[in-house]
Amino acid sequence: MKNITIYSTPTCHYCHLVKDFLTENNVTFTDYNVAEDADKRQEMLDKTGQMGVPVVDIEGEIMVGFNEEKLREVLNIK
Repeated sequence: MKNITIYSTPTCHYCHLVKDFLTENNVTFTDYNVAEDADKRQEMLDKTGQMGVPVVDIEGEIMVGFNEEKLREVLNIK
């Protein structure tokens, strides 16, 4: 299983879509609430250079936003 980190906020609709998609496909992930965690917010900024969420980090491959097709491709989900 790949190491997946999500940087999200509680009110972000697309953040919920990413997490719901991964959960429905039995993919484990670590979620950080960047609205409350300043260190993780800075980590996200260092990786992307911007404040948009969700940010999905799959072993160094960074995706901003919810892109189901790309997630399926990277995670080999049919």
